[in-house]
Amino acid sequence: MCLSIPAKIESIEGDMAVCSVGGVTSNASLQMLDLNDIQIGDFVLLHTGFALQKISPEEAEATLALFEEYESFNEMLDVEERETGTRIV
Repeated sequence: MCLSIPAKIESIEGDMAVCSVGGVTSNASLQMLDLNDIQIGDFVLLHTGFALQKISPEEAEATLALFEEYESFNEMLDVEERETGTRIV
């Protein structure tokens, strides 16, 4: 399974961008996108160092909210597993 994450473009130099997700920055290639359609502040789906697709801020926010919800749920399961000694699958 592959997973791409919404990332905000912080700077652009040529066909490379610095993108941020949750305060963490990484370099991303913009080679798969139309560079005329990409600007600082845009959101892209980032996967293994490549920006795959431009997305709306609303879509980025909704996706990141789902990731946070999943993380909270996973943490709850970890606590329950520690307290009961039962692995929850």
